[in-house]
Amino acid sequence: MAFLRSVGIRRADPYIQQAVRGLAADGIEAGLFHTSGSAGDDDFPGYRERLDREVTPRELADAVAAWGADAAVSISLPCENAVRDAAAKAFLDAAGIPTVMTPLASTMLLVDKWETKQLCKQAGLKVPDGFRADSDLLAERGLPVPGYRDALRVQAERIGYPLMSKPVWDSTSMGIRTLRSPADLDAYLASPPEVSAVVEQVVEGDLCSVDIVGRPGSYRVLPLCWTGRAGTEPVFTFADLRWCGPRAEADAAFVDVARTLVTLCGNLGVYGSVNVDMVYTGGRFVVLEINPRIGGATTLSCAASGTNTFTSLARMARGIPPAGGMVQRAGWAIEFLAEDRIPPAVVAGLRERVTVVTAHELVIDGASHGDIVVVTLAEGEEGKTVRALTELHQATGFPAAEVMGKISSLLSP
Repeated sequence: MAFLRSVGIRRADPYIQQAVRGLAADGIEAGLFHTSGSAGDDDFPGYRERLDREVTPRELADAVAAWGADAAVSISLPCENAVRDAAAKAFLDAAGIPTVMTPLASTMLLVDKWETKQLCKQAGLKVPDGFRADSDLLAERGLPVPGYRDALRVQAERIGYPLMSKPVWDSTSMGIRTLRSPADLDAYLASPPEVSAVVEQVVEGDLCSVDIVGRPGSYRVLPLCWTGRAGTEPVFTFADLRWCGPRAEADAAFVDVARTLVTLCGNLGVYGSVNVDMVYTGGRFVVLEINPRIGGATTLSCAASGTNTFTSLARMARGIPPAGGMVQRAGWAIEFLAEDRIPPAVVAGLRERVTVVTAHELVIDGASHGDIVVVTLAEGEEGKTVRALTELHQATGFPAAEVMGKISSLLSP
């Protein structure tokens, strides 16, 4: 079974290793076909092949077929690599190698933020009000539309400021620009981005994410993960404390939203995993994006629920769909970033005090962002966990004071 990957495999620790070892126990060899990062036996205990970052879908499919795969699973991110894998799926399926990945037509809709907004509105989901700013028309390429800029100004006045411009295709909070006033919009229109964008109202509230895994008729909805605050300024994806735990009012409000999302996934033929980014504000959920891939918080949702998304995807490749429905939390999971690498002795001290799911370097596009840590605890152990981490902080300075304050506020409000 081949796994298609476009970023470092360590972000999938420890769940990809568990999935691969489970396959091996059943006599199934796993292969990793990756275009970023390095991988050793501890990262992926199976066959490994590093491909060029510019590999085409056909070349990727040919490499998987040459290895002799009987099935394949896409675990790539972000969205431009989901498109690559969806195109590779078409070649692999045609070659008799069934591939767990949402079909290309639906993937192309979901990576386009404007198309996704329309799909969500049609499904009855709440989305930020907005409009599309076409880069070709703004650059006066092709058909001249003299009134186009004024048309955008009229729509902006209808929605009201502040507004946020986001590239139609980019992801992971890249390329976002805040427009606080008509003067900002004028400057934006005078020097527009090179790519088309969605310009929409700013929705302030709590950012959250949910993974949905499965195929039409059988979708598993993982627990909500809370990932920071949404506002007028974009923030680095991992800048804030990210967590999954009890939040009764929001959990209750999400039930109907989850049903609607599952119906939408079924209508689109989602096959594998999607990641939905939302803002929770005023007791309601506003959908920002639906990404046709695993999410940046997949490890967090697995840790909190005691499930393994990579095992679920591998089982799908074997023709076994996951049990449908809402997956309940098994406890708390908390993820935080240490700006610098954590000394091994400090990691050992952390493991002695709390349950550590993973602690490894976070590398994005070749740049290190320090170490990312995920810990879990059962409900009822909040006070004990805060005391243990406080003791470690006083002895070593880790976790950092700011992180420690956020954990204390979350677990001991």
